[in-house]
Amino acid sequence: MSSWRDRLQREFQASTSLPLWREAFLGVDWISLRMSAVYRGVGIPTGDHSAVVVIPGFMGSDQYLGDMNSWLRRIGYRPYLSNIGRNADCPDVLASRLHQTMARAYEETGEKVHLIGHSLGGVLARSAAVRWPEMTASVTTMASPFRGVRVHPFVLQTAFIVRGRIIQKNGRADSKPNCYSGYCSCSFVSALTEDFPASVRQQAIYTKSDGVVDWRCCINDDPETDIEVPGTHVGLAFNPRVYKHIAMFLAGEPVLKREDVA
Repeated sequence: MSSWRDRLQREFQASTSLPLWREAFLGVDWISLRMSAVYRGVGIPTGDHSAVVVIPGFMGSDQYLGDMNSWLRRIGYRPYLSNIGRNADCPDVLASRLHQTMARAYEETGEKVHLIGHSLGGVLARSAAVRWPEMTASVTTMASPFRGVRVHPFVLQTAFIVRGRIIQKNGRADSKPNCYSGYCSCSFVSALTEDFPASVRQQAIYTKSDGVVDWRCCINDDPETDIEVPGTHVGLAFNPRVYKHIAMFLAGEPVLKREDVA
């Protein structure tokens, strides 16, 4: 049987050679957000004060999603920090921390919780929705590779390093032999192989100019739930078009066509 190192190496070699240089345009998304009417709450429906948990991507923390949390509060929602810490640990551990946040939000509001996840955070959101549908109202993913590991080789190499740290922390190389790979049999990964609950609304936002993740791993192949926007992988967390889609989706409005999004 091949080791997890051999498996990760094969994934590294098979990964798409994505144009990482495109991520240099992140600043364009950030500036566009601050210049947009959407960021000021103009032209979008107001919220119903329901709970929204925003989940950071790989190697990120709640801090970089502060703009989205502040915006959600301004337009009438009750945002919650994910409190998963840095997204660079065993995903099953992170999912357990996310569950605690969801349970607190559900108890405090008395309503199901909306989940918004960026990149790997969206994969965590989908897994959580499958495991705890009774607490989940909807899931929005932003450039989240929930259909496979097809990412830039640099990201896979970073995952290799994170895997080594997990082994070191646990003290045994065989304690979680397949952690941080598609071969793991933990509850987090197992949930991703199950059917997504019909009771949970979903949308998958992606960009074909993604320089980190193969966008084909980020969609459902369903025009009713797949939303394409221009932009960068990291920049989707600051993209005004993404914000407008999120506002309309949370309010239960019809899916917008690209030309309808200013």
